[in-house]
Amino acid sequence: MTEKSTKQRISKVERRTKETSITCHLNIDGTGEGIIATGIPFFDHMLNQFKRHSFIDLDLSASGDLEIDSHHTVEDIGIVLGMAFKEALGEREGIVRYADRKVPLDEACVECVLDLCTRPFIHYDLRFNKEKINNFELELNLEFWKALAFNAPFTLHLRQISGINSHHIIEACFKAFAIAFDDAKQFDSRVKGSRSTKGLM
Repeated sequence: MTEKSTKQRISKVERRTKETSITCHLNIDGTGEGIIATGIPFFDHMLNQFKRHSFIDLDLSASGDLEIDSHHTVEDIGIVLGMAFKEALGEREGIVRYADRKVPLDEACVECVLDLCTRPFIHYDLRFNKEKINNFELELNLEFWKALAFNAPFTLHLRQISGINSHHIIEACFKAFAIAFDDAKQFDSRVKGSRSTKGLM
């Protein structure tokens, strides 16, 4: 049912503000390679999980005002990644579009339901029993996914089914999205043009 497109789905986005400087090279038909350097070790770990399990190639470097906190850097990375996805996906013709994946990590299990349409929306239901992992404030997880979904744009639902350990919950979240994105980005030879009765996504 799936077939490869001859068109390379790649993008490059650079964004500089008074708070952050971010460069992103993305190939959504890659092999999971690339170098992540955000200055936030736990966030690097999560983004490495994402590129590995979604089979994208991602080089991403970011510097930001971490002496204040991680908010600007994390949110702006979501914005830049969203812009890179938008450019790489193009008109989104011929893709599967929808995906639903659940991923367990020990006691934690998170579900991601994804629609690679161009309507930005996020439903987020993850709960943590601590405020930080290292220098990553856990409330910033929502800010990242919101920025990503609204700049890509797409519809994203993230739902925690179970979990106690915050690291496990967030890692299951990133992996669930990665695998769902890998499913949804694929080409389906039965889909002619956009998978929409509107004729355009």
